[in-house]
Amino acid sequence: MALDADEPVEQNFIRKHYLEDLENEKTETSARYRVFGCPPGAYGIGILDLIEAQNWKDEHDFAECYVNWGGYAYSKKSPEGIEAKSDFTHRLTTVEVAIHNQDDREHDIFDSDDYFQFHGGLIATIKALSGKDPKGYFGDSQNPAAPKCRDIKEETLRVYRTRVVNPKWLESIKQHGYKGASEMAATVDYLFGFDATANVVSDFMYEEVAQQYALDKATQEFYKNSNPWAQKGISERLLEAAQRGMWAEPDPDTLEALRQTLLQCDAELEGRSELS
Repeated sequence: MALDADEPVEQNFIRKHYLEDLENEKTETSARYRVFGCPPGAYGIGILDLIEAQNWKDEHDFAECYVNWGGYAYSKKSPEGIEAKSDFTHRLTTVEVAIHNQDDREHDIFDSDDYFQFHGGLIATIKALSGKDPKGYFGDSQNPAAPKCRDIKEETLRVYRTRVVNPKWLESIKQHGYKGASEMAATVDYLFGFDATANVVSDFMYEEVAQQYALDKATQEFYKNSNPWAQKGISERLLEAAQRGMWAEPDPDTLEALRQTLLQCDAELEGRSELS
């Protein structure tokens, strides 16, 4: 193992940090912890629940959740997992870079809540525990012959341009009716979640999403006929982004249009007895 290798610590950072932990009165066992994860038999990191319930204020809330869910160490001596939240917290205070690697073209960072929960959540947790903004990167090895590493904001902009507001994608997803509308709402949720955890979305992105996903007349008609709940969810999420200051300087006319759209959605759903 690298940890036990007879190498200069300048060339072996795993051993360097291990020796530092021993000097800081860590036990031999805990100083060796390098793999942390969810509680035995569980999966997840809990941040989605905070986002969906709107039960968070800043990165410190995400950090508390991340450590509680991810603070279990797995090692050769403890393959079943052992609670080690203090050790996990200590590790994260020294982290400067958070990277997610992906080797396929089938998904992107706004395709699933796992991306903002695990990667975005890690960025938020490091910031909360260390007081410093870590560097976030996306490792793209979909072409093994030419792997790329992008800054997480660069990756955000890439996915935003190539899919989120791509007219061809939007028209194609609408062909799937109810499911398509649900996917559009999910995209907005995941974009919001990544911004909440990693601060990656610019105001112009929120504005264009509002125009294309919530305020476009043809799209509104699509929601009305296929899935009005999707339109309601999108409008609520965009208004929440503005209320929290994530969408820092929204156009007042856009906000008012979103409020009116939400009121109209509520009225239509209530009229159909679908609003509790």
